[in-house]
Amino acid sequence: MQRWHGLEEVPGDWGRSVVTIGSFDGVHRGHQLIINKTIEHARELGARSVVVTFDPHPSEVVRPGSHPPLLAPQRRRAELMGDLGVDAVLVIPFTAAFSHLSPEDFVQRILVDALHTALIVEGPNFRFGHRASGDVALLAELGGRYGFEVDVADFTVQCANGEPLSSSLARRLVAEGDMAGAAEVLGRPHRVEGIVVRGAQRGRELGYPTANVETLPHTAIPADGVYAGWLTVEQEPMPAAISVGTNPTFDGTARTVEAYAIDRVGLDLYGKHVGVDFLAYLRGMEKFDSVDALLDRMADDVKQARELTEK
Repeated sequence: MQRWHGLEEVPGDWGRSVVTIGSFDGVHRGHQLIINKTIEHARELGARSVVVTFDPHPSEVVRPGSHPPLLAPQRRRAELMGDLGVDAVLVIPFTAAFSHLSPEDFVQRILVDALHTALIVEGPNFRFGHRASGDVALLAELGGRYGFEVDVADFTVQCANGEPLSSSLARRLVAEGDMAGAAEVLGRPHRVEGIVVRGAQRGRELGYPTANVETLPHTAIPADGVYAGWLTVEQEPMPAAISVGTNPTFDGTARTVEAYAIDRVGLDLYGKHVGVDFLAYLRGMEKFDSVDALLDRMADDVKQARELTEK
């Protein structure tokens, strides 16, 4: 898969494309349907599939300070899209100037001049251009003018409780610590990424050395508590017990994400980029009366996490 950052990186000889455009935060199951449809059309037309997305999130430029917690950073989103089989991901820097493009200029610059679009796939609520003034009816009109087709389809998928899948729903479930619900929306466990940094090293002193993960800005972090999941290092997932919170037993104040790789010894992870995948919520964050009481509970946490990740 090719990844381009900015229109200037699109090869001049790329050829015809089938395109879909959106933020695609989390690349959840609904997103997967629209991307798979894009890939399917590309194969039928003998063209190549392209996902167009933006960085930063458009809301941060249009309404500064309103950036939603991110379910996946750009690198991870591109990786997930590549796994689906898309040919290229175009990340467009979303600037104030870009936000002022008229709908027609938006189409001309991206779909016509850069990607030579044969067909674009979108949902019925797709909006584009300055102040989101363009809709799918205008997109179809412009397609007739510039020679591309528009496939508008309802890619809404519902959860078991009947609630439509969305990035907003996934963020809410993550914030509530409902990792099973979040996984139903995403189609996989929610992942938090970052660099392993040195912390207070209390886990090491207690016999449970943890990777203290400095998360990326705007990351959607689960509710405070203890979780079962995996610590993924260089594409190797290791069963883990994960703590999110302020370490109240030691009167901590900084909120951290720490993962103990179960039954692994001698790991040196400082400075490495890791992923923490959240499988299941085990318990809330507690303040224990003694270190011994904390150790007893940590042993139970590790036992539960081991059992859940072995299933």
